[in-house]
Amino acid sequence: MDKWQIGVFTSVDAGLGVHLDVARELKVPTVQIHAPHQATRTQATADGFLAKCQAAGITVTAVFGGFEGESYADIATTARTVGLVPQATRAARTQEMKEISDFAELLGCNTVALHIGFVPHDESCEDYRSLIDTTRDLLDHVKANGQCLNLETGQESAVHLLSFIRNVDRDNLYINFDPANMILYGTGDPIDALKKVGHLVRSVHCKDATWAEESQRGTGWGAEVALGEGDVGMETYLSTLKDLGYEGPLTIEREIAHDRERQKADIGQAVGLLEGLRAKLLG
Repeated sequence: MDKWQIGVFTSVDAGLGVHLDVARELKVPTVQIHAPHQATRTQATADGFLAKCQAAGITVTAVFGGFEGESYADIATTARTVGLVPQATRAARTQEMKEISDFAELLGCNTVALHIGFVPHDESCEDYRSLIDTTRDLLDHVKANGQCLNLETGQESAVHLLSFIRNVDRDNLYINFDPANMILYGTGDPIDALKKVGHLVRSVHCKDATWAEESQRGTGWGAEVALGEGDVGMETYLSTLKDLGYEGPLTIEREIAHDRERQKADIGQAVGLLEGLRAKLLG
């Protein structure tokens, strides 16, 4: 695969990301996908989706898990509902992620990913130790499928995320770096964070955002904006990825599914921006 192939986030049937037709129209060669609903995680679904991808010259580079009951309404709700952290749903969601890993295997994809949720800060508490055990169990299943698991950034600082990964102590646990999320959640400067975790980054999102007011950071959302219009600094972001030796896809994510026309336009603009920066930085 060529360095820094452009990608977009799409889905099989779960409604997240852009439609695969948009990726085809934009002549984007890679996609990350949101896993389909449980009833359609089948060989037939995988075969049909792969046929569409192959016809369009598109490669699936990661399959993301997501769960019923998750809500990003505000940061407090996100902390309460997202990922494997909520105790009431942890066992069921871990099993679902294993099924998503199995579906990714049907697609021939060696990477699954998710937001694990807000990892507890007290590393001595029972909840933290339980989450470590859960993550190890999932990673062992993922490894049996010949896959790695990438945790998406944002809900933890770089230091806290690194500590969690170190404590899990599995060799197939990596990072999907999303610079905008660091800004949206108020968890740290994205470039500084990238430099800290870069050795573990195996996939990235190209997404942009503006900071919340300083008094609201960490409790109130920043704002997602079109790529190049926020506070990430896309040229600095890509330059840092280059310095770190990252050569994988640059996957565009624009989370405004309520406005499909604007979403498509913004992604088209993002493709042009990334192509220009890639030419400038890679020659």
